[in-house]
Amino acid sequence: MTSLSASFVQIQFNDIHFYESCGGGSFGSVYRARWISQDKEVAVKKLLKIDAEAEILSVLSHKNIIQFYGAILEAPNYGIVTEYASGGSLYEYLSSADSEEMDMGQVMTWAVDIAKGMHYLHAEAPVKVIHRDLKSRNVVLTADNVLKICDFGASKFLSHTTHMSLVGTFPWMAPEVIQSLPVSETCDTYSYGVVLWEMLTREVPFKGFEGLQVAWLVVEKNERPTIPSSCPASFAELMRSCWVAEPKERPVFKQILATLESMCNDSKLPDQCNSFLHNKAEWRCEIDATLERLKKLERELTCKEQELEERERRLREWENRLMKRSRSCTPFFSHVSPMAATLSAESFYESRSEESNSSEVSCHISSSCSNGDLGGASLQALMRGFGGVFDLDVGVPGSSPMRQSGMQVNMQAKRNSSKSSCVREGRKLNMAIAMDAFGWSDDDSD
Repeated sequence: MTSLSASFVQIQFNDIHFYESCGGGSFGSVYRARWISQDKEVAVKKLLKIDAEAEILSVLSHKNIIQFYGAILEAPNYGIVTEYASGGSLYEYLSSADSEEMDMGQVMTWAVDIAKGMHYLHAEAPVKVIHRDLKSRNVVLTADNVLKICDFGASKFLSHTTHMSLVGTFPWMAPEVIQSLPVSETCDTYSYGVVLWEMLTREVPFKGFEGLQVAWLVVEKNERPTIPSSCPASFAELMRSCWVAEPKERPVFKQILATLESMCNDSKLPDQCNSFLHNKAEWRCEIDATLERLKKLERELTCKEQELEERERRLREWENRLMKRSRSCTPFFSHVSPMAATLSAESFYESRSEESNSSEVSCHISSSCSNGDLGGASLQALMRGFGGVFDLDVGVPGSSPMRQSGMQVNMQAKRNSSKSSCVREGRKLNMAIAMDAFGWSDDDSD
């Protein structure tokens, strides 16, 4: 624990009687239980270790934040003990038949509850806290119908760091959180907009998509949950402002609370909102149409990925074939004796839209004379042996013979050709040739 943490009650493990599991939070399972010595119904989140969540909860106190009672510090039975919200999560409520009776009054009350809790975390708590995992599953409903924000397993003190690891659930995550970029408190603003969308539509954001698919749609395609055309303009404008890609342009929760208060004073809004809420059959098709469009987009992406994979497979085959041919090639000068040759080959390929053939030969010959004796072969004779391979015109009449007893020949050859298939194959050969002493003759006529 740091100096920022207030002291909290340490609860004995045998002072807790566990009942059924009531869900899973981030990094732990949550159980309904009874705190025996206090005769109080509680929620216990079992953990592998006590982490920052207990530190964060210990300094928070607000009617819209889950109340923290203490922690179990007995290894391996670590846990966090909080108040129990008998109404379950907001996600569960919105998925139930009871949610069909929601009206604007209920939506506005709960929208304000969540906004007040988040404003407290960002602006009024002893230390500013970024939740980072705000979603309907992490908002619970108490017996007196009040919403409270819970599950701070992904949260961070803002003063600790502004660079966050990838946590949270993709459909509710801001683009900068998905990309593990530095974040500010407005990443929670983005998530709030999604929760507000859930309350208005009673739908699951990006339903049917996997997490990484959602991440691609949100970050690369700038997609957001569909706002039906009949949604009241003030709600639609608030949600869009929460989902702006640039974090600095999103409203903070003080501004959101002011917007909600203004909406409550709009006499026309209740009728518009209630008509929207109770006529879901008329606009749900718009959400379904968007989901189908996104699935088609995802399928097209999958097809493109498969095409690229097939292209890479064909190129790898070309590479393997070229390398195999390079390894199996024989030295060009094996018929010239006596000599020793070493050969190294490099293969390559690249896409081209033209057809060409070329070859290049370079030869450097250096000699030394050790005893002044002349051999019995001429340079022309030697080069004629090479000319058969590279079409060299080396038989020049009247040229003088080479009169050295030792010789070093270094030759490089390059051959390139491009195919009509638009894949250019090539092979670069590096040869070093060393020759024994030749017998030379004083006779200029070979």
